[in-house]
Amino acid sequence: MSNVWFITGAARGMGVDLAKAALDAGHRVVGTARDAAKVTAALGEHENLLALSLDITDAAASAAAAEAAVERFGSVDVLVNNAGNFYAGYFEEISDEHFRAQMETNFFGPLNVTRAILPVMRKQRSGHVITITSAAGIIGQEFCAAYAASKFALEGWMESLQYDVQPYGIHTTIVEPGFFRTELLVEGASSIWPELSIDDYAERTTQTIAAWKSMNGQQGGDPAKLGAALVTIADLETPPLRFVAGADVVAGVEHKAQQLLDQVAAHRDLSSAMALENA
Repeated sequence: MSNVWFITGAARGMGVDLAKAALDAGHRVVGTARDAAKVTAALGEHENLLALSLDITDAAASAAAAEAAVERFGSVDVLVNNAGNFYAGYFEEISDEHFRAQMETNFFGPLNVTRAILPVMRKQRSGHVITITSAAGIIGQEFCAAYAASKFALEGWMESLQYDVQPYGIHTTIVEPGFFRTELLVEGASSIWPELSIDDYAERTTQTIAAWKSMNGQQGGDPAKLGAALVTIADLETPPLRFVAGADVVAGVEHKAQQLLDQVAAHRDLSSAMALENA
């Protein structure tokens, strides 16, 4: 069955591969980016593609894009919150302006788009909200204070959103990719280095930036395979609430889960002795 997919960040990186996978499967795609022409350039002209310009940090623009999607295709069945960027750095070297910009794009941006699309899905009594977070959305990492904060926030929102929308036939899925060969680490395009400098961090910052730069183009994950996997997941009658993408993240999540269990067990008696006396 042909569904209508609404994909943000569809002009480059993972969004392009996902849009291609959806189109190849016979679905109709609304692909958005800040410049719609770049979506068309990346995907080509296609009768089942509607390219839209959208800044996801603009709530009014998100509402207009949702309206245009319904006007063209009549519905929105799958929303993929994919657009995002990476403000890297140690916490003290990330300016307040950069930290807030990270949250605006990676957290409030998906909220804007989802807020615009959910009325359409509720009216249909069906839909699927897929939000791309990251391994950094479940495992804190060095040099990722702002990025991880934005992705952890997304996960908390998505875990709670499922309860809001389940009664209306709407599914939710969190997707946690590891290192895929996308453009996330392209300097200036998606990666923004810290604008502050503190002597204590200077050497570590220089070394870490060099390490991140060296990983660009060397990531082991194939975004085309992830795109195909998400099309498969969206077709499931009961899609997963969380999808861990990449062997590196599978191992990391298993380790994190064991850490949590170990930490609970280490202080179980103390943790459990918090009740009021005679309560």
